[in-house]
Amino acid sequence: MFERFTPELREVVVGAQRVASDETSANVDALHLLTSLARGTGVLTALGCPADELADDLRRVRRRGGMSDADVEALSGFGIDVEHIVDRVEQTHGPGALTGGQRSGRGHRPFTPEAKKVLEKSLREAIDVGSKRIEGEHLLLALTAVPGVAADVLAQRGIDYLAVRRLLEQREAS
Repeated sequence: MFERFTPELREVVVGAQRVASDETSANVDALHLLTSLARGTGVLTALGCPADELADDLRRVRRRGGMSDADVEALSGFGIDVEHIVDRVEQTHGPGALTGGQRSGRGHRPFTPEAKKVLEKSLREAIDVGSKRIEGEHLLLALTAVPGVAADVLAQRGIDYLAVRRLLEQREAS
């Protein structure tokens, strides 16, 4: 499948591995893919999502151990202050204690099952539109289609499957 990725998308996948390494995460997950996609392509900007704002959202979600703003809001309805809990955990265990950082050093980091689903779905999306190459738009479609925190973060920014599909169709029509 990797051979069908455009050079730009290959760099996004390699970038996701770097992001995971920088965070000392044991695995590469969908949030790492989204972080790298936001850094490496203009596809999110075309949808009205500035990369720096998305990066802030992703850092906040990662700091909370993968809890989206919607999760935090739902828990606050039960009287649970997630930010307070995260602060207390970080006081005890250090900054970034909930980020999933458990591996030190470099080396191979496997993709999580969710990240693998996203990559496989990007291939199916490319095939569905008759493309021989897998591009950033296909990866973004997959990130919106595979349920998880990455899809939640994008949805909060108004980026859903239909919005990305429309962008892809507009680009193919031009």
